[in-house]
Amino acid sequence: MALNFQVLKTRTVTAIVFVVVMLAGLFCNQWSFLALFTIIHFGCWIEYQKIVALINPEYKATSTFHRNGIMLLGWCFMLLNTSSTYQIGHIALKGIGWYGLQLCTILFCLNEIVLKKQLNLKVIGFSLAGLVYISLSWGLMMRLWDLSINMSNTVITPGYLLPVILIASIWINDTMAYIVGSLIGKTPFSTISPKKTLEGTIGGIILSITAVTLGCRYLLNINNIKLLLIISSTGAIVGTYGDLLESKLKRLAGIKDSSSIMPGHGGFLDRFDSLLLATPFVWALIKLFV
Repeated sequence: MALNFQVLKTRTVTAIVFVVVMLAGLFCNQWSFLALFTIIHFGCWIEYQKIVALINPEYKATSTFHRNGIMLLGWCFMLLNTSSTYQIGHIALKGIGWYGLQLCTILFCLNEIVLKKQLNLKVIGFSLAGLVYISLSWGLMMRLWDLSINMSNTVITPGYLLPVILIASIWINDTMAYIVGSLIGKTPFSTISPKKTLEGTIGGIILSITAVTLGCRYLLNINNIKLLLIISSTGAIVGTYGDLLESKLKRLAGIKDSSSIMPGHGGFLDRFDSLLLATPFVWALIKLFV
């Protein structure tokens, strides 16, 4: 197949913009970090609701209040999980998140249970699933920032450290899985994503764990090997299944990409599907074993 230079140019420009925005959001300060994942949070929710509406037409008929209310409720959960250093004047974002979460929950319940003639449990179930799939993950991403700062009693560590290690694990795994799969891949890994091969998947996981662990140990002088192994292995393994989960949702909806907001690369869910599933697992394993 001939190389389409116009498509390549579009993908390259989009990738450069995407990387610049990600790096700025991750490394500038805690507010840019929050702003970045706030945008990602709402972007993922909008695409998720579009996909669910294609899977179940009843969801398409839900009110604007329902759709926006559940997204706002999820964002308040994100604010609730921010560090105590997030303050506007003397008001902590945690407090805003707590009261906002209660208010949104009450209004959402009133709208669904009291004001509507019939309770649609299936529609509510899809929205609650979105809270677990999207808002829980980005809320715990805020916790990873906090864990980064407090991971050492003697050395001040940047809040972006753990999130960046996790993101690097997923990106390296994706890249290595593609390269290894292209070179020696023969055995299909899953019918959900026919292009994935078993050889590529295993190769990507091994190379990602090795690169992240050794890189962080010898380039960043991080001596906690258990921590590095937890993040890199979880990011690579669980992240792979996060990609399959989103592919399954898109297949049920009958679409190729979650949106076209990033030309040549799809939408928010296409870019962050692995991170969505891996983040809660990484947070839980760090709390349990580190």
